Amino acid sequence: MRKWLMSLILVCMFSPAAWADIQVGQVPPVVDLKDKLGGRVDGTPWSSRELTGKVHVIFYVDPDEKDLNNEASDALKKESFPRDKFQSVGIINMGATWLPNFAISSALKKKQKKYPTTIYVRDYKKTLVKEWGIADDNSDILAFDKKGRLIFHKDGKLNEEEIRQLIEVIRKHLDD
Repeated sequence: MRKWLMSLILVCMFSPAAWADIQVGQVPPVVDLKDKLGGRVDGTPWSSRELTGKVHVIFYVDPDEKDLNNEASDALKKESFPRDKFQSVGIINMGATWLPNFAISSALKKKQKKYPTTIYVRDYKKTLVKEWGIADDNSDILAFDKKGRLIFHKDGKLNEEEIRQLIEVIRKHLDD
């Protein structure tokens, strides 16, 4: 019994999920989405190295939960943050749904029209879930300062207070 318990503890300590969770104040491990892992909707690669120079907000979304945080998206759009200081990124967790890729691509075209300044990215293999330890099969919102440090993170639907907190943390870091 003692050997089994020690083995379980060691597995937990050294499994990627145990140390991959990103924390507020930290820069997450670099993730490159290209080729079979995914990339931008236009087919070009995307890297988390791009999360510098501006305040960035990532919506990491299971397509089955695509409308869960529309209120947060609309609130950010309403703020009209300056484009030279703020960037939004929509990353679609393609591995979290049974929907075919062509159906998701059609929906992305509609989103691109509604949010033309957002960068849309596909994650085919749940890479951010594995590398950053964020929630799977959900709608996650992450905000990063100009140095790429996490300044806000919420899994699931944001309530009104959390939306206000997100907007305030963005405002605070726009001129840092």
